[in-house]
Amino acid sequence: MAAETGKFRALLEARRDELTGLLTSAAEASAPVELDQQVQGRLSRMDAMQGQEMAKATAERRKLEIAQIEAALKRMDKEDYGFCVACGEEIAEKRLELNPAIARCVDCAG
Repeated sequence: MAAETGKFRALLEARRDELTGLLTSAAEASAPVELDQQVQGRLSRMDAMQGQEMAKATAERRKLEIAQIEAALKRMDKEDYGFCVACGEEIAEKRLELNPAIARCVDCAG
């Protein structure tokens, strides 16, 4: 699996970089909403607050995915990548192709 590990490392690093860029560019979407009624009406503020909450939730999901990617890269460094963290069995390559950061085999994930 050593040859595939290099392929998966490249995929993981590219995805991590993409997510980091998205977090940086979306930072202003989660900025506090101004509550001055002179600037915008109540419904516009409600829309802005809803957009802010959605941006925060998206940022949290991206941070979680980055953490999973970092964990997968650490497993690669320890040469544990591709093995289930729960049972130690090899994770199917097709499963890793779908999500290279996956840490558990199908049996342990369910």
